[in-house]
Amino acid sequence: MSKEEKKILFVASEANPYAGTGGLGDVIGSLPKSIAAADPQADVRVVIPLYGTIKEEYRKQMTKVDEFYVGLSWRNQYCGVYMLKNQGVTFYFLDNEYYFKRNVLYGNYDDGERYAYFCKAAMEMTARQNFIPDILHANDWQAALSVIYLKYKYHFPGTKAIYTIHNIEYQGMYGLEILGDVFDLGPEAQADVTYNGCINLTKGAMVCADKITTVSQRYSEEIRMEYFASGLHYAVRDCSYKLCGIVNGIDYAEYDPKKNKDIPANYSKTNMKNKQLCKLEVQRLFGLPESPHPPLVAMISRLASHKGFDLVRYVMEDLLQRDLQFVLLGTGEAELEQFFDNMSKKYPQKCRVMLAYNKAIAKTIYAGADIFLMPSKSEPCGLAQMMACRYGTVPVVREVGGLYDTIHAFNPETGTGNGVTFKSYDAYDMLNAVDRALGLYENQRNWKKITYNAMDSDFSWQRSAQSYLELYNSIL
Repeated sequence: MSKEEKKILFVASEANPYAGTGGLGDVIGSLPKSIAAADPQADVRVVIPLYGTIKEEYRKQMTKVDEFYVGLSWRNQYCGVYMLKNQGVTFYFLDNEYYFKRNVLYGNYDDGERYAYFCKAAMEMTARQNFIPDILHANDWQAALSVIYLKYKYHFPGTKAIYTIHNIEYQGMYGLEILGDVFDLGPEAQADVTYNGCINLTKGAMVCADKITTVSQRYSEEIRMEYFASGLHYAVRDCSYKLCGIVNGIDYAEYDPKKNKDIPANYSKTNMKNKQLCKLEVQRLFGLPESPHPPLVAMISRLASHKGFDLVRYVMEDLLQRDLQFVLLGTGEAELEQFFDNMSKKYPQKCRVMLAYNKAIAKTIYAGADIFLMPSKSEPCGLAQMMACRYGTVPVVREVGGLYDTIHAFNPETGTGNGVTFKSYDAYDMLNAVDRALGLYENQRNWKKITYNAMDSDFSWQRSAQSYLELYNSIL
């Protein structure tokens, strides 16, 4: 970007550490800070709702900077604006207890109205704060209306809009009868937001945005196909001329095997001796026999079929005939929880599960496992495979979405590659990939090289931030 100051506003429904349910919160908690660090001339700001779940320790850091009323069709709703600064980024929190003082972020009957209010309030707030952005960067369907409102209501001079799709399964679909009553849009906007006979906020934001991004290059190509697009492929194809993909990153300070206090022992890519101590701790935590030799295969994930658990389930008996140990951390579909719990009871010396999620235990598993299994059916980006690499745990992944972009098959002849991959969504192709990883494990030279390559991979937010800055500059 040029040296003159650029104003960048991220609009999103969550941002860690304040509020988050998954990958979106990680992105909005990290990417704006990395952009601010990469371009000191950029004025980077983020706006999210002030949820009732935000902890008091963060509320104490906030300052109230404004209050006003937001018109949304026939409604006139209060909005308080709170602000704090964190690592060069200004975070705004929009307060309305009627909409946001709830126990969960999503899944309410009135989510459409809640996020229509949020988007309208965000646009009003930025105008009142005298911060007309050069770049309005909206994320997922909850923020989609900010892009649509920019076109139809606010017309900020010079503002360009970017819309990022983090997961195309979630589109914000509603009946056309609430176009005006809930979303405060007139008939002139109907064509832009209509898809398959209903309101589709993701489609509307795609049409109205200057650029569309996804969270990996491969995913930007996949969602043009019906198989991956959750029905939105025709709209994606129509907008493909302004679509690109930029891979997410991970927080290198939080996931640092050299310095993390959450893991039993620290190590680096040039001295991995202490990784064995982490492995022994995982074995102790899960009640497995403590031994350095059997390769430890791990999965950390929400238990859902599209994460590849149906493949694992199909060949689990075969998998456990191998000379390995298997651990699983996560919760999800009851049927899958029951299956893996049964496997744990049937093979207590080889398979153990923890039907929960604990971030500190997850880090210990990343540090202690030898192989990380991630056979997703679809994966817009994926962060777990990057975290595994960071700790020198070799990923076995399916070549899909962000997994394809980040994990490359190890070639013993050239010594290149940071993981083991397979193409087809097939249980025995997956099992074959695990066998290949086990073969590498038995060859000390190959294993030393692939683990070094994994740890040497660059999944920092700095790289992603530079790509976004180049994208911003291309449309200004």
